[in-house]
Amino acid sequence: MDRWLLLLIVICTVFGIGLIDSASSVWALDRFGDAHFFSKRQGVFAFAGLFLMVMVSRIDYFVWRKYAKWIYLVSFLLLILVLIPGVGLVRNGSQSWIGAGPLSIQPAEVAKLGVLFLTAGLISRSSKKITSVRLLQLMGVIILPFGAVMLQPDLGSGTVILGTGFALLFLAGVSYRFFLLLFAAGAAGFAALIISAPYRLQRITSFLDPWEDPLGAGFQMIQSLYASGPAGLFGFGLSNSRQKHFYLPEPQNDFIFAIAAEEFGFAGGTLIMLLFLLIIWRGVLIALHAPDPFAMLCAGGIVMMIGIQVFINISVVIGLIPVTGITLPFFSYGGSSLLVILFSCGILLNISRSRSV
Repeated sequence: MDRWLLLLIVICTVFGIGLIDSASSVWALDRFGDAHFFSKRQGVFAFAGLFLMVMVSRIDYFVWRKYAKWIYLVSFLLLILVLIPGVGLVRNGSQSWIGAGPLSIQPAEVAKLGVLFLTAGLISRSSKKITSVRLLQLMGVIILPFGAVMLQPDLGSGTVILGTGFALLFLAGVSYRFFLLLFAAGAAGFAALIISAPYRLQRITSFLDPWEDPLGAGFQMIQSLYASGPAGLFGFGLSNSRQKHFYLPEPQNDFIFAIAAEEFGFAGGTLIMLLFLLIIWRGVLIALHAPDPFAMLCAGGIVMMIGIQVFINISVVIGLIPVTGITLPFFSYGGSSLLVILFSCGILLNISRSRSV
């Protein structure tokens, strides 16, 4: 299999645990009396995820096409269950988790794979040209989970599901005119989503001028900029972040890149982005050398899924787009996200076994 990709994944996972340990130490000590509370839990998920990745890398990727419908149905059922009061857990204003004892899962993470497998499977079974009926069917496969995720609401995960699904349609050769119409409809729908929810409109206004409400809607963005802005070329050093001292809320989660930039400076932030670019590069090579359409679509979809998450997360942290909750793959704290990413990487590694890259 692609050993370079495997090495990059392990480096990012280990680096992520160390960064979580530094970013969360103050919060963890205050809440749980253990400065390493979050990094220990992430370490357990990382060990389980890497083991899962190795196992998945040995499973023929055609299995996911065979059971794509069932994976999709289960993931969609979980998206419905999480909306039921008493079943779904509310965190940061979003009802996106289902509790299972001391653990919790985020169904939107599973839905990403469900949409990926079923969309890739349906496209690979089609003739060279996708008919209008098949295109409508594919749109339904993508839109239904997106709508369920938006009811939570979780714009970040919804964007990843939508972007990954449409990327697969693009790889399948759907006409560019369709995407122009889709872009126009999406822009109108996005505007409607913003207007329909006051908190989303507040995020837009705080993005344009976070200092208008520095202790409210603009607080998180301002603290993120205070972390990443003054760090210079090499930062303040490991564990020397100032913003993690109760300034930047829950720094081990979506805004962990800000802590990385503060402690390791411009050089550290660039290194993280370079690692992601290398992972995407290896993934693209695997897709280009895939032995069949389903493998190509799966590999391309996984690369897009990772790339979209990275782009949105880092863009939010450095103030390029409005704040939306989405994890940074391999680095942000969160078991569901890490397990799904490593599971996806296992599929990439399995596809890479089929052809030398």
